[in-house]
Amino acid sequence: MSRAQTAEELKVLAQSRVPADRERLLLAIVDLCASSGHGVNSPQSQDLLGTVLMSLVAGAEQDIRLALAEKLADAAWPPHALINALAHDDIDVARPIIAASPVLKDLDLVKLLVETTIDHRIEVARRPSLSPPVVDRIVARAEPAVMTALASNDTADINPAAMSKLVEASREIASMRSPLARHPRLTEDLAQKLYVWVGQSLRSAIVARFKVDQRVLDAALQAAVGQVQVLPQREPGLSKSLASNEQLEMERRLIAKLHEAGQLRPSYMLRSLREQRLSLFQISLATLGGYSTEDVRRALDADRADYLALACAGVGVDRGAFATVLGLVRGLNGGRPRGDNEQARRAFDAFGADRVDQAAAAFKQALAGV
Repeated sequence: MSRAQTAEELKVLAQSRVPADRERLLLAIVDLCASSGHGVNSPQSQDLLGTVLMSLVAGAEQDIRLALAEKLADAAWPPHALINALAHDDIDVARPIIAASPVLKDLDLVKLLVETTIDHRIEVARRPSLSPPVVDRIVARAEPAVMTALASNDTADINPAAMSKLVEASREIASMRSPLARHPRLTEDLAQKLYVWVGQSLRSAIVARFKVDQRVLDAALQAAVGQVQVLPQREPGLSKSLASNEQLEMERRLIAKLHEAGQLRPSYMLRSLREQRLSLFQISLATLGGYSTEDVRRALDADRADYLALACAGVGVDRGAFATVLGLVRGLNGGRPRGDNEQARRAFDAFGADRVDQAAAAFKQALAGV
């Protein structure tokens, strides 16, 4: 196709208001930029492309955004704002960008660790050749699933201090032990510490790799077992800490960003519960329904479950999903809200999908009298 034909086709697509044509325009512009050479990297071109592509991406369906992410994953020319938007998108869209995009820098990756979901954070930890500042941030946050992904990343630039912290964390996080035992940056000293916490097959692997004296390691293992037996038991719950103010503020910023982008949906609330992040569920529910976080907190702690039913109906939670939401909330909140499940179901069913606003109003009115 000649340049004239390409320009004419783009003009026709740009004039169309049909969503499919606008998506074709988006992919056509990307293909054109990919073959345009260094001129596309000029500040003027980047500003123009950023404006045009961001406006087209905002209205594109997920399959188009996914196709776009796969096209741009290895490219160095795309505008920074576009790549960051895709990296913050749903995880299927974000995954190829987080894994490979050269446009993402350390600061971008750290922001992803702060502002996105657990799935995004795991993908950051898996990114090849991860730099020490990003590694240190992952270690500082100490999230088990993300730490395990980092331990499995043989290309990450993990300094000795960070590796020591990973080995120490594997005392509590069993999933980290196997990848750490095989990690190229594991030292003999750290291997001896890890030896105490792993199973027999990994002990054999450590002995074979470092050529250490197994009798010495077994003696250290027995000493460690003896220490555990004489330690006083801690009161239940002392090892659990409340979410810090900093963490809550990060969650509020994340939810606000998702809401502004039109990406905050009831399904995100359910995912938050499955990730055992009750505070994130609370903030999401309050934001979606226009409720106060205090009212949502009171609904979660109530002696009756119909308040939570009204709140969920008021944000469009699917009828089939409510029982799952209620069960997960109780599991994370010491059995609250209490009350009869059937009463909660009747409260939920009183408002159909076409009466979401009325359900939200009923929740606010009910909590006003509590």
